Amino acid sequence: MPEHFMKTCSARMAALLMACSLTSCGIFGHDGPTQPPTIAGFVGEVVADEPQAALVARDVLAQGGNAADAAAALGLALSVTLPSRASLGAGGACLAWRPGDAQGQAFLFLPRAGQTDARSDRPASVPMLARGLYLMQMRYGHIDFADLIVPARNLATDGVPVGGLLASDLAAVHAPLLADDTTRAIFANSNGTVLGANDLMVQPRLAGALERMRIAGVGDLYNGSLAQSFIRASQAAGAGLTSSDMRANLAQAEQPLTLRSGGLEISFLPPPADGGLGTAAAYSSMDEHGHAGVRAEAVVSGWRAHQNGKGAAMTVADAQALLKSGNLPSGSALPPLPASTSFVVTDRTGETVSCGLTMNNLFGTGRVAGSTGIVLAASPVRRPLPLLTAAIAHQDVTQFRAAATASGQNVAADTAAVALRAAIAGQRPTVTEGMGRANFVSCPAGLPGDSGACFGWTDPRGSGLAVSSGHTK
Repeated sequence: MPEHFMKTCSARMAALLMACSLTSCGIFGHDGPTQPPTIAGFVGEVVADEPQAALVARDVLAQGGNAADAAAALGLALSVTLPSRASLGAGGACLAWRPGDAQGQAFLFLPRAGQTDARSDRPASVPMLARGLYLMQMRYGHIDFADLIVPARNLATDGVPVGGLLASDLAAVHAPLLADDTTRAIFANSNGTVLGANDLMVQPRLAGALERMRIAGVGDLYNGSLAQSFIRASQAAGAGLTSSDMRANLAQAEQPLTLRSGGLEISFLPPPADGGLGTAAAYSSMDEHGHAGVRAEAVVSGWRAHQNGKGAAMTVADAQALLKSGNLPSGSALPPLPASTSFVVTDRTGETVSCGLTMNNLFGTGRVAGSTGIVLAASPVRRPLPLLTAAIAHQDVTQFRAAATASGQNVAADTAAVALRAAIAGQRPTVTEGMGRANFVSCPAGLPGDSGACFGWTDPRGSGLAVSSGHTK
């Protein structure tokens, strides 16, 4: 039997025994004592850039979870299946709405710099993903968060085939990744070549960190024993993160930006997730043919220029006032921005979560925090902030109509505006150029309402998946 096969099997078995010997594996695990009944009929829509993570969310919906539960499980699964853009070290922003909400809520957990980044060899962002998803799910979900960690832990334990987007990201930066021992152990085959599409990627150390979070809670990554392991390992990897950094940086819940258009209320991510402002500006300037009179990138550029100037920092209320007045800031093109990934989840009641996540650079710092298996995101101290965007449209406070988000660096916000217009109209857009990759869910008849009219759409130029009630589209 080949040596590399024996090593892979041994690693998978060791991780499985470590994870499951500690406790049962939860209601969403493959090794729990019982499986909850699967709900028949329409359970919702899931659209994401990474298919394996999308299927995790679909399963959570099918087993009784709502959109927030499924979105949290999806985000955690991405930390395993797409660590180039969404490891546990990542940051991001989510927008959530449910029937009864006037606006919904935005949850901001963007990449944060550590206090000693300026003196670090390779400064890493404070890991914000788990904190942000936990806050969002605590406000809008109803399943024990520990159970939502289980699918991600099982994926890390058993291994996942490398998907199309991750394979592309690996090919783009394989040289520096393979030059480091810790990243090479995850992203290289036994012959030393970088993993390609459909190669098995096993992450036993990450499985252990996820299992520790399942047992001890998310807080263990920030002020517990897992935090201490992470800090030591990140410092050894050239990052300057400290205990103070881990404790002090919290996710925030904010009011979204809002816009009334065509009889619908539309909520957008607010600054500092300023892609939402750009998307709102571009969408509100569109003519009947869908041509925008305002470039989202230019609006964000103007906003950031003012923020970096000598005047007082502008607030979310300032952004809302600018959007209402139409007196929008404008600037030149932005510098090259970090890559991101996006997803949307809608459940059978119309509750919806739309998110953008980022490592602030492909694979962040390109290093792993040792025994935790967590790929370290890049600190914003030497990188511009990413362009994260999300929007949710609803009819008054009763019915969900559409949600859109996008990735694609500088053009993400413009792409999301095009996708939002198509989703509200119940159409699939024609996309032929540009690097933006959109995801949306459309329910033109409203939800609750005619669920048969709902559909999800993912950009055909990407490697994503739209899945509805167990059927892929």
